[in-house]
Amino acid sequence: MENQILARVEAIFRDIFDNEALVVSRATSAVDIEEWDSLNNINLIVAIEKEFKIKFILTELDALKNVGEMIDLIGQKIQ
Repeated sequence: MENQILARVEAIFRDIFDNEALVVSRATSAVDIEEWDSLNNINLIVAIEKEFKIKFILTELDALKNVGEMIDLIGQKIQ
């Protein structure tokens, strides 16, 4: 399940950052992607919420340090 979530999240990242070659791992964070600013962060969150039909709470998002933690949170929400 984790790999399926990662693949879907990676597709969203590629779309938001307009980079088909972008590879995202559990360790990926905002410092790894130059274009990952506050606006693109909002676009990412909205796209992920749509894709997985979930809603994040602001405090959940504030606690996230990397893509791996985001994947874990998504996994909890879609169960």
